[in-house]
Amino acid sequence: MRFRMISCEVFARLAYRTAAESPHTVDIEFTRLRSHVNPHQLRREIQAAIDSTPEDYDAILLGYGLCGNSTAGIRARSIPLVIPRAHDCCTIFLGSREAFLEHFGQCPSAQWYSACYYERLGGWYTDCAAGVTTSGQAEYMEELIRQYGEENARYIMEMMAPKNEVGFLTFIEIDGFDDPGVRDSFIEYARGSGKDTRFIKGSTRLIDALVNGDWNEEEYLIVPPGGEVVPVYDHGTIITASEKSQDH
Repeated sequence: MRFRMISCEVFARLAYRTAAESPHTVDIEFTRLRSHVNPHQLRREIQAAIDSTPEDYDAILLGYGLCGNSTAGIRARSIPLVIPRAHDCCTIFLGSREAFLEHFGQCPSAQWYSACYYERLGGWYTDCAAGVTTSGQAEYMEELIRQYGEENARYIMEMMAPKNEVGFLTFIEIDGFDDPGVRDSFIEYARGSGKDTRFIKGSTRLIDALVNGDWNEEEYLIVPPGGEVVPVYDHGTIITASEKSQDH
């Protein structure tokens, strides 16, 4: 089969390795990591890439989670879309929703890091790399309330904002993708921030299965032609698809 993958560049190393070993033909296009600080713009970028995809692909693979609502409202045209059921890239780096709840269930917005983030950002981020910039928060909140109601809007903003209440910073290690020098740099960064370090094992399984076409219903949403990604805002389904016409 032939797939087009549209993904955040933070998954570049993982996606390239899996695509090289996949039995399928996979063409990959990346969006910049910091595009997700403006969910509206990222949504437009993803949709534009979908809309420009030639029709000789069997599926379009999205290397994102819900990501601060960036993928909410994304629409399939003539080609099915496949997207992991994940709130954000933390779940994808950990390999499952169960692993996310195990490690972050009590502190879902705690700051975490990975070698892939370090590579793409050129250092350790100290601002809200996972959320909306401060200047745009009020406008974004208003739009969320209009679309999803105040309770859901506040939940989205809460999930997007990294928190510093915990006394440690978390580093997600993935076999084959970490560097001892990066690990040492992270320890030094955490020490300078007055934090302890927590190292947990990640996994490539969600990216691997996405690229290899192993899409079980519990972990991946398949959006049929004309369908649209609809957020659910829970820790189980997370996203679903509504059937829409294919008009623009």
